Amino acid sequence: MATDRHPAAVRSAHPAPLVFGAGAVIGVLGGMIGLGGAEFRLPLLISVFGFAALSAVILNKAISLVVVLVALPARLAAVPASELVAHWPVAVNLLAGSLLGAWAGASWAVRLRSSTLYKVLAGLMVVMAVALLVTHTTTQWALAPPLWALVPCGVMAGFCIGVVAAIMGVAGGELLIPTIVLLFSVDIKTAGSLSLLVSLPTMLVAFARYSRDGSFAVLGTNLRFTMIMAAGSIAGAVLGGMLLGVFPDLILVPVLVVVLLVSALKLARHD
Repeated sequence: MATDRHPAAVRSAHPAPLVFGAGAVIGVLGGMIGLGGAEFRLPLLISVFGFAALSAVILNKAISLVVVLVALPARLAAVPASELVAHWPVAVNLLAGSLLGAWAGASWAVRLRSSTLYKVLAGLMVVMAVALLVTHTTTQWALAPPLWALVPCGVMAGFCIGVVAAIMGVAGGELLIPTIVLLFSVDIKTAGSLSLLVSLPTMLVAFARYSRDGSFAVLGTNLRFTMIMAAGSIAGAVLGGMLLGVFPDLILVPVLVVVLLVSALKLARHD
């Protein structure tokens, strides 16, 4: 029986069209709400493709990293560099916490028993569902903390986001974008680009920590699987972006929230 502690035995034998198609569906779902879709990919890796919890997290992190690297140039082109430079303190503030959080989160994930990690992932998926619902169904508003509290709040928020992103293998945009908007009063378009600038180094830190664990071998064993699913995710994200606004958020978001909650329930019951 394959386990997280014996990753060399975990090799996906699923046909390439299925892997590409699954990645594309996830990409479309994420693209239609302006996200990468990694939170939907994780339960798919576990439930459909049969990877154990930690192996699925590592593969999800690798795929998310590829998707972010491809999306970064296009996203940066959509927002003037001068505008991003003007908000560099926001990125630095969040990175001060997210880099530490990413290392801590990955360290915790590799030490947890698989049965515990499934339950942690289930809980975090509920958090993602709530964040998705709040972000897309409420009017934007700013917390506007006093200046003396802004930096420590940013560090704490960054740390928590880094932990969640590392444990789930996601980029963290689902949490970063509303944090940047609410805490720093940045418009959502600029927040999207800033989130990628924070996500990339945060993901690299988590990736570096995972590379020190034996379970990281699952990536080498399933490199072809990873690249095919990443290609499908990128193609799906492009299509999803073209469909952005076709389906009203009041219909699409609740459906996606239900998908996350059902997936969370299945993970919580996973042995």
